[in-house]
Amino acid sequence: MQESPTPMKPKEPSIRTNNLEIGYKSGSPVFGKLNLAVRSGEVTCLMGPNGVGKSTLVKTILGIIPPLSGDLWIAGQPITTYKPREVAQKVAVVFTDKIAKGNLTVREMVTLGRIPHTGWLGQVHSVDRTAVASALSDVKISHLSDRLLIELSDGQIQKALIARALAQDGEILILDEPTAHLDLVNRYEIMYLLRELAIVKNKAVLVVTHDLDIALETADQLLLMIDSEIWINGAPEDLVIRGEINKLMPGNAYRFDLLTGKIGFKHNAPMPSIIGPATWIPWVQNILKKHPISMDELSIEIAPNPFSIQIRRRSTVTEVFSLEDMISFLRNKTQ
Repeated sequence: MQESPTPMKPKEPSIRTNNLEIGYKSGSPVFGKLNLAVRSGEVTCLMGPNGVGKSTLVKTILGIIPPLSGDLWIAGQPITTYKPREVAQKVAVVFTDKIAKGNLTVREMVTLGRIPHTGWLGQVHSVDRTAVASALSDVKISHLSDRLLIELSDGQIQKALIARALAQDGEILILDEPTAHLDLVNRYEIMYLLRELAIVKNKAVLVVTHDLDIALETADQLLLMIDSEIWINGAPEDLVIRGEINKLMPGNAYRFDLLTGKIGFKHNAPMPSIIGPATWIPWVQNILKKHPISMDELSIEIAPNPFSIQIRRRSTVTEVFSLEDMISFLRNKTQ
């Protein structure tokens, strides 16, 4: 009889806390009783309102400020056992602050990521050059190696900063709002790049972000810091289905729409009957929500080819050929 394989023991999280209380000794605790696990091979997005303690948590993980109480482990060891240089060899960080570009080339800037291994005055050896070349290749900017930073776009600079963090060769990568100054395409490109690095390079990636749309699409875990001691974590899809994602929105004015995957104003007015392609109906509802229109005895039918919209109210039928024209007609009838 063949023996069943022994189950593999789960790997120790790269970052783990137990009842962690964070803040500054000169004041009150910022956040308490925090229990989290950030694992290698995954992207964890940290979200919450401004001032809740996200930056304080990052500084605590980096060893910049000590925990007030509780436990914090980095790569399986208590943070208190690390020297600053040892933390830098385990954890790399990309802050959102603008960098002083000077006359550095991309390669020279990425080489600065080796300082935790070489020291500020250390000589760069072949192992360091290999790490830099690998980092440039991993973020797909090897062709920019000899370009000056001042010649790069914001998206290219963000990739160079990620390459510098990768050159540190730690198992943990922390990024503070990496998409904050980027256009729509670059925002998605950077987050999918981070997801690829987490999987292919087996990095534990922790991203501080306010970009819920992209976090839902790319994160394995969401950590929501709500208020002082209220925190929620789990798979994004679980938080959406359970309605816990709504705790990011204070009050009752805004809600996450399960159908559209968007945050919007809580709309209690009934919608009219809408007939047409299923993928179009949410967009018809979206434009209707923006305008004070009476929905009494109103129905709408959309024909896809050729595109037309039939507006029915009571016994009257009106045909228009765009949603903008539909709204114009309905508003005129409402006034």
